[in-house]
Amino acid sequence: MRRRTLVKAFLLAGLATPIAYASQPAAAAEKVLRVGMTAADVPLTTGQANQGGEGVRFMGLSLYDALILWDLSSYEKPAVLKPGLATEWKVDDATKKIWTFKLREGVKFHDGSGFDADAVVWNLDKLLKKDSAQYDPSQAAQASQYFGGIDSYRKIDAMTVEITTKTPDAVFPYQISGIVYSSPKRWEEVGRNWAEFAKRPSGTGPWILDKLVPRERAELLRNANYWDPKRVPKSDRLVLMCMPDSSTRTAALLSDQVDFIEAPPPDAVPRLKQSGMQIITNVYPHIWPYQLSYAEDSPFKDVRVRKAANLAIDREGLAKFLGGLATPASGQVNKGHPWYGKPTFEIKYDPEAAKKLMKEAGFDEKHPAKVKFGISTSGSGQMQPLPMNEFIQENLNAVGFQVEFEVMEWEALRGKRRAGALSPETKGLNGINNSWAYWDPDIGILGISMSRLKPPAGYNWGAFSDPEIDALGEKAKTTFDPKAQDEVLAEIHGKLVDKAVWIWVVHDLNPRGLGPKVKGFVQAQSWYQDLTPVWVDK
Repeated sequence: MRRRTLVKAFLLAGLATPIAYASQPAAAAEKVLRVGMTAADVPLTTGQANQGGEGVRFMGLSLYDALILWDLSSYEKPAVLKPGLATEWKVDDATKKIWTFKLREGVKFHDGSGFDADAVVWNLDKLLKKDSAQYDPSQAAQASQYFGGIDSYRKIDAMTVEITTKTPDAVFPYQISGIVYSSPKRWEEVGRNWAEFAKRPSGTGPWILDKLVPRERAELLRNANYWDPKRVPKSDRLVLMCMPDSSTRTAALLSDQVDFIEAPPPDAVPRLKQSGMQIITNVYPHIWPYQLSYAEDSPFKDVRVRKAANLAIDREGLAKFLGGLATPASGQVNKGHPWYGKPTFEIKYDPEAAKKLMKEAGFDEKHPAKVKFGISTSGSGQMQPLPMNEFIQENLNAVGFQVEFEVMEWEALRGKRRAGALSPETKGLNGINNSWAYWDPDIGILGISMSRLKPPAGYNWGAFSDPEIDALGEKAKTTFDPKAQDEVLAEIHGKLVDKAVWIWVVHDLNPRGLGPKVKGFVQAQSWYQDLTPVWVDK
């Protein structure tokens, strides 16, 4: 491997000067928190944010709220669901399909209008009802993974909403937590125009948009009237800066142009620590994989090829190369997780076994399996995608693959992920390197494996299909007891590993770089994070 080249790339971190990203001077008394994101553009501000989990945590859950929120207050345990704009919810015992949500009294949108059942129905119409005046294809595309199971919805009274799912679905609360609520009044004020709404968004969240410069930055103000007094922001202003290049983010932190950066490059970590910066890591439900295509012309239709790819990768070497900021994966979820199960296929570094499998499948160095992966330059949870992919490319090529990459920006890759492997948009790709989470059963296990959950209904990008796994998936969907559901999910996971459904590489430790004066940040075991308790002690 050209490891000297890769190490050099990491060592360059901190040499660039991101003058173009410097934020405007703030008022002297104002407490400002400046964040360097991996995103190349400011996430959508209309409600359903783009740019992946990073867009949701920095924009979607800053300006907006969902009926059910994530409790992001603990470092020590995985995040769990908690009441948000709904104070309670329950499913009908008879049908297991009718969910009733009691809404929180006294919540106001940023424009001063009240949140109620009419607002919930209006927002669901903007995503699901194509003939409604407020229907927004952009938001619908971002939220399609959350509303696919909804059959109908209606207002019961001013503060009660009923949502009916197409089938009994024990994981529906996780799905509804992905839908946030925009102000109908503001949409009317801006001429019923979502492009104009994006400039003056109005949600119920703890932050209010003040300024936006596309592909550069967004500035958010503290919502002093936020409905949850415990989450009124400690900072007056939150400045989100677009810095897709890791060296730029590092240099910005070292030169005091930002206070907080996502995904510092591993080889820059010693320098950051020596300069007094805080490097924060934590385990969280995340996997860095390759989602594989099961199209007729894909080499990955053959389980021997899929197993060979999983055996070809030196995960220990990659984790070391990443400065210990990742741990080797042996499946979709980490060992010790309730869903891990008992797989019989051991994912490890065994290039000789990989070569043998490739030969059995008709491939070798002279007649390689030609595969093309879609990869990104950066992005939410993508870690250091370019050098990591180059590392893995050499691993795979050594056992009988010929790997080619199609490199694109993160949001373009997410578009191909939403389209699915069988769509015209992804023609020619045998896989995508899209980092993934497993914070809930649908996203982590069911949505990626059930044949009926191909995009846009779910996350089964490659169109994998297995009747036994489908049957177990339906069983998990109708198992409302959490412990019993965990047992079914563990059985599914064991089968997914045995069939080598994806190429699983490493679990990210989610490193962040913080300036020495940043206080109050608690890195939750979640894809999302809460910046409301964070401030800079000047």
